[in-house]
Amino acid sequence: ILKTLNSWFWWENIWMPINVTWAHFVDRDGLVFPKAHQLYATIPYAFVLLIIRFFSERYIAIPLAKALGIKNVRRVKPQPNPVLETYFRECSKHPSQSDIQGLAKKCNCTVRLVEKWFRRRRNLEIPTVLRKFQEAFWRFSFYLTSSIAGFIFLYDKPWFYDIWQTWVGYPFQTLLPSQYWYYMAEISFYWSLLFTLGIDNRRKASGCTCLVLPLCFFSPSQDFLAHVVHHLAAIGLMSGSWCANYVRLGTLVMFVHDTADFWLEAAKMFNYAHWEKTCNMLFIIFSVAFFITRIILFPFWILRATLYLPTFYSTTPVIAYFLFNGQLLILQGLHLYWGYLIFKILKRFIFLK
Repeated sequence: ILKTLNSWFWWENIWMPINVTWAHFVDRDGLVFPKAHQLYATIPYAFVLLIIRFFSERYIAIPLAKALGIKNVRRVKPQPNPVLETYFRECSKHPSQSDIQGLAKKCNCTVRLVEKWFRRRRNLEIPTVLRKFQEAFWRFSFYLTSSIAGFIFLYDKPWFYDIWQTWVGYPFQTLLPSQYWYYMAEISFYWSLLFTLGIDNRRKASGCTCLVLPLCFFSPSQDFLAHVVHHLAAIGLMSGSWCANYVRLGTLVMFVHDTADFWLEAAKMFNYAHWEKTCNMLFIIFSVAFFITRIILFPFWILRATLYLPTFYSTTPVIAYFLFNGQLLILQGLHLYWGYLIFKILKRFIFLK
């Protein structure tokens, strides 16, 4: 069964243009092609990123947070109580008054003590401002580094200025070392986010750059699943573009997205430090960068290259053409949705102070 599924998955008609097989993707005559087995390296690379994250959060983010006036608030832990802990995990974090009275009788304590226990237990679930700052710092550091690296990797490439060049010579386009490391870093980063979902701050799903549109409207209690699907979808999209040798377009997509994200994370950091004017200015810069990169460049530059330009090179689009463009169109739908939310915030910020 696995062999059959594997042969179906790697069927040339899904990935390759007509009259092209996987046998053509053997390194030769100075041509180097991306290979599926190279993606296995992203797993150990992800653990390397986790080690870097640990040291950067501990030895850079915490001193920086203290310099900005963010204090590490220590919360009081409730007394161990198996009965209340079981109710908290399996039933409700906000018990009704009648349930509190029943739990008080069951634990042989006062109603006030039960209320205090639940209040302290709920507080433990809320991440501290310092913890939020550390995560924002890590994301800011990665997005800023990847944006700078992406610009260095792309600024001297002809397809960075002429989008037609992304398809010249396809699929026999050689893989550059810079493209290899750019892909490895991005995929490894999303693997690392997936590995730490259980300990990272829970966020609302509407703030997640998810590739599956319905997940934007999940309730906050379902945000964990939304982020799992998002990270897997992002890894799948990048891995698929790697296997189909859409590397030139893939690097452009990653660069367009990263250049706006680090401004948002910087705004979060100064928001946690209560530097309101700096936070507001950074959010305005983020909004401008978001609208330029995701509302203008992505649809009129990237999507034009993925939807329209391939028809000049092939009259028979392969299945991968529809799969990747379908995901990119859903992603653009999310960009419009988030752009609407950002516009509402800017409108309130300008007219309502």
